[in-house]
Amino acid sequence: MTAPIAYPLAWPLDLPRSTKRARSPFRVSLNRAVSDLQDALRLFGNDSGLPVVNVVISSNVTLGAAKPSDPGVAVYFDWDGAQRCIAVDRFPEVEANVRAIYQILEGRRQELRYGGLHIVRATFRGFAALPPPPEDRPSPQRSWRAVYGWPEGTAPSRADVENVYRALARQRHPDAPGGSHEAMAELNAAREAALAELTAA
Repeated sequence: MTAPIAYPLAWPLDLPRSTKRARSPFRVSLNRAVSDLQDALRLFGNDSGLPVVNVVISSNVTLGAAKPSDPGVAVYFDWDGAQRCIAVDRFPEVEANVRAIYQILEGRRQELRYGGLHIVRATFRGFAALPPPPEDRPSPQRSWRAVYGWPEGTAPSRADVENVYRALARQRHPDAPGGSHEAMAELNAAREAALAELTAA
């Protein structure tokens, strides 16, 4: 299965989008919502005895755009031998959609406590991850070094990768003059590839 991307939003195939947004019942910051969601994923893995791994929180939030016009959030993760996705775009704020996914996971934890693993497995059949259509995904054409302008044969530090990313993101972000979603998606993919290379080294 194709690996999901964190930016731009990789909405799962065949999952309908919300046509009307509901007023959010949540009062939470984006940082707190994401932190709580990460905790819920870890605790769900602990409770089920089946670890949650390869988590990707996909949205249109990026440097300089904390409140994108499309506030949808799709959380991809591997659990019980398959990739899963919980995606919500019901609310007008990204943080509210993250919090909604947290509440969905907390509901699954209640099912584990009172119904057992077989009940949760049945529920999670509906969360089978369907990747977004190929045309919605950037196809990396250049190496991360080409995107970053980093010379071959030299190894950056993690701080180098992040510093260059931040500098280039200010130029490539869709809200910047001359920036675009495609340029930002390429930069995000380059950052992930650079960090993966550092981790493997």
